[in-house]
Amino acid sequence: MKPKVLVTSELPGDAISRLEEVAEVHVHTSDIDLTKEQLIEQIKDKEGVISLLVNEMDKAVIHAAPKLKVIANYAVGFNNIDLNAATENEVIVTNTPDVLTEATADLAWALLLGSARRIPESDQFVRDGKFEGWKPQLLLGRSVHGKTLGIVGMGRIGEAVAERAKGFNMDVLYYNRRPLPKDKEQRLNATYVEFEELLKLSDFISLHAPLTDDSYHLIGKAELALMKSNAFIINTSRGPLIDEAALVKALANNEISGAGLDVFEREPVLEPNLNQLPNVVLAPHVGSATIETRVEMANLAVDNVIAVLKGLNPLTPVNLELLKNS
Repeated sequence: MKPKVLVTSELPGDAISRLEEVAEVHVHTSDIDLTKEQLIEQIKDKEGVISLLVNEMDKAVIHAAPKLKVIANYAVGFNNIDLNAATENEVIVTNTPDVLTEATADLAWALLLGSARRIPESDQFVRDGKFEGWKPQLLLGRSVHGKTLGIVGMGRIGEAVAERAKGFNMDVLYYNRRPLPKDKEQRLNATYVEFEELLKLSDFISLHAPLTDDSYHLIGKAELALMKSNAFIINTSRGPLIDEAALVKALANNEISGAGLDVFEREPVLEPNLNQLPNVVLAPHVGSATIETRVEMANLAVDNVIAVLKGLNPLTPVNLELLKNS
């Protein structure tokens, strides 16, 4: 009898078909996410699950599945999973790093350029029939070339964002848990600074830190007050890195020039009035949303599940202590 696997959402490409060759696959096909109660009910007899960030894989869910061997998160992040509970129950957790690095970096730059040059406003202006010809002060934005880019979190995606800054001849500052090796700093043309200095000096700030207890509300009222009044903040990482209420006030009062957000603090719910502000560009968590990237993510998640079900080590494990000696 084949092992049973739950997939909490339909996935692009043919990855599910490959999984069906080795497992009895149950795919949640509704656009409405599984509730926690539904997840507990559906996972009871499963040996594997491919989950999304919206699926709360907490202790209660994991304990409800005594046969569970692997949770393959269809994301780089895994803050939706109780890693301690998984490890205690000998459930291997995997994620999908690397394959979405370039797409997410592209989206960060799209938000940066879109907010600086007021692209959504300009698009709507034309669609509304308001464009009556070129004018010297029509929809003036901010220059990007030659400015200072501050990157918070210099992991794979942060580095990819820094690489793209070379084409704009930008000075790159970064803050990380620890400085990069000097040769990598030189390659990226990036300078390590303390967090407050980065906030004060940067014209554009791009967030790429993981969500932890320490990084929750990393950007709040005090941090926004340190930023330049003509600065922009971009977030393609995790919504709760920013205190959204404080950001709305800062944008509404023009304490900073603008923002570009792909993630939100209480996603998909927005802070009141955020969507009414003209100086913020909003995207519905599409950082990895290219056909190529999402297919690669699906393939990697499925490959991880198949490996564990076959008694092999997965490609991208999170709780390394559960791996078999090879």
